[in-house]
Amino acid sequence: MAYLPSLRQLSYFAALAKELNFTRAAEACFVGQSTLSAGLKELEEGLGVRLVERDRQNVSITPIGLEILERAKGILTASEDLIEYASGAGKPMTATIRLGVIPTIAPFLLPDVLPEIRKRFPELKITLREDLSANLLARLSDHQLDFALIALPYDVDGLLVKELFDDEFCLVALEGDPALKGKEVHLPAKMAERLLLLEEGHCLREHSLQACKRSDIRKADGMEATSLLTLLQMVESGMGIALLPEMAVKGGLLNGTDLVARPLAAPAPKRIIALVARASTAHAAEFQALSDCIQGRFSRPKGARTVRKETRV
Repeated sequence: MAYLPSLRQLSYFAALAKELNFTRAAEACFVGQSTLSAGLKELEEGLGVRLVERDRQNVSITPIGLEILERAKGILTASEDLIEYASGAGKPMTATIRLGVIPTIAPFLLPDVLPEIRKRFPELKITLREDLSANLLARLSDHQLDFALIALPYDVDGLLVKELFDDEFCLVALEGDPALKGKEVHLPAKMAERLLLLEEGHCLREHSLQACKRSDIRKADGMEATSLLTLLQMVESGMGIALLPEMAVKGGLLNGTDLVARPLAAPAPKRIIALVARASTAHAAEFQALSDCIQGRFSRPKGARTVRKETRV
């Protein structure tokens, strides 16, 4: 019979790969170091490959070990989803959902959606984490989050993706700025040089660059914002112009400022707001319910699908 590794052995290996220290990995698994070492040895012997290189001072994962690690993580995640599914069977919409949201969505969408969720599903609990897309998807993969609200295009390979609605961009500038001439404005290359951006890591930065068909705008003087509020303060100080999502404009972000927003000429550049989850999620009912609530508040429904490497969003 072919060798089948146990979930315990895979969890020992995943913990060691994370900690790169036998003592800390054993503590994370609540076992003794000898137990963890024995489990890893059995795993290596059973698979017939060396997963770990070690000496008195260093621990590293071999190249084949890194490949096996990714598959091990997938197995562990699927097993955790299976346990969650079994524990919640027959009791839909009563779980605690850990939802991640990017900063350029959270303050404009959640105040409308969360009260509706609480009203429709009083036993469903939602905990929130606001962070950048890359960090949220890493936490989703590590089973620290159940869902994430992000903006596409973004690499969502292998995840369950529900596209919710389009969020078009507006040009924001001081009133009287030449960029605002006309009811609809264009963003020519010369004007793009005045475009202010969020710092690296924010997907809105990349979406703004894509909107003006540029990838080479770099602020050598360090003029990049850490948040939308800072970005608007920079525009209001006369440093340049910015692209702002329509949901932020409708959400009142410009209230109390001297800034004006104008729609961009059709076809207006946009981002797509999407809810994502692991393909093996145990919370399919909650995923659909949350998607429906957001779409009901914000616009045109789109389909759900699992995105594979060959599929472009």
